[in-house]
Amino acid sequence: MAKNWIKTEAEITRLRESSRRLASVLARVMASVHPGMTTLELDVLAEKLIREEGGTPIFKGYGAGSGRPFPASLCVSLNNEVVHGIPSANRTIMEGDLLKLDIGMRFEGMVSDMARTMAVGTATPEAMRLLEVTKESLDRGIAELRPGAPISLYAGAVQSFVEANGFSVVRDLVGHGVGHELHEEPQVPNYTSRHMHDFVLKAGMTLALEPMVNTGTFAVRIAPDDWTFITSDGKLSAHFEDTVVITADGAEVLTRKE
Repeated sequence: MAKNWIKTEAEITRLRESSRRLASVLARVMASVHPGMTTLELDVLAEKLIREEGGTPIFKGYGAGSGRPFPASLCVSLNNEVVHGIPSANRTIMEGDLLKLDIGMRFEGMVSDMARTMAVGTATPEAMRLLEVTKESLDRGIAELRPGAPISLYAGAVQSFVEANGFSVVRDLVGHGVGHELHEEPQVPNYTSRHMHDFVLKAGMTLALEPMVNTGTFAVRIAPDDWTFITSDGKLSAHFEDTVVITADGAEVLTRKE
C-alpha cells in the first residue's frame, strides 16, 4: 500500500475544512442556476467563490502536460454529457436540463472534490428518477465503507442498486484517492469485476467516490473537445461525488458539511 493512501490527523483536519468550504461554494453555485444563463457564468461564479474561500481551483489548468489543459474551474455537463463538460459563453442552460456540476479546490495544501446533479426547473420523470437513483447508489455504497472491508462491497452496492432500477453504471470512469492531489491511487470503480484491484480499506484513507449512471448503455465516448465524456447512445447521465475519509468504525463524508 502506497504511503500517501493514509493521511495523518493533521492532513484530515485540513481536508475536512477544504471539503466544508467546497461544499459551501457548490451550494451557492447551484442556488444561482436558472434557465437562460450560460455555463460560463457558472464557472466564473465558482472560481470567484473558491478564491474568496482562500482556495485555488484545482481543475483549472489540469492536464497541462497533455498539451490541452482543462480551461475552467468548474466542469459543467448537460443531459447526455457524463462528466468534464467545458463551460462556454455559447452554451445556454434550458428549462428541463439535467445539469451536472463537478468542482474541486486546494485549501491549505489539501484537495477536495465533489459533484452534484440537479434538474433545471421541471425535468422529465425519467430524469428525476435517474438523479435520485444515482444519489442513493452513492449513499448505499458509502454505507459499506469501514476498515477491513474490501472496496468491492462499495462497488457492488452501487452497481446492484443502479441495475435493479434499470440503469447502467459507467465503466470507463471511476473514483479515486484524493487529498494531496486531485487524482491519487487507488482507483475506486463503481462496479465489480474479476479484474478489479479489490483493496482493503484502512482508517485514514481519503477517497473521492463518484458513481456515473446512464439511462441507457454504460458505454461512453469522448467529444471532439477531448474533455467531455458523453453517452454513446445519446441518453441521459447523472453524477454524484463526495470526498470521504475512512474512520475507525465507518466513513465520514466530508463534502456534505456546509
